[in-house]
Amino acid sequence: MFEQVAAEIRRAILDGEAKPGDRLPPAKDLAAELGVNTNTVLRSLRLLRDEGLLEFRRGRGVTVAGTPERTIVLERARELIEVARRHGYRREELLRMIEGMP
Repeated sequence: MFEQVAAEIRRAILDGEAKPGDRLPPAKDLAAELGVNTNTVLRSLRLLRDEGLLEFRRGRGVTVAGTPERTIVLERARELIEVARRHGYRREELLRMIEGMP
């Protein structure tokens, strides 16, 4: 169920209904609107935060951080970091490699 809620929020971001910087309603309100448990919404929000679509800010709530395109770039960056770690590269070395690219 939480994946369906996350998909709804993703769609809203993709369609431009929620733009970067926009604040989402509280989880309790979203849960009531979607007819699901608040914990389901919270789990969805955490998933979208991990994907780079949302930001949690103390005292400011949950805001839209980016777009699905940004999420794809973040996923690829995580994959690159994992490959580099498996091959013994440290973060600093990887950053130097990236910065040296044309």
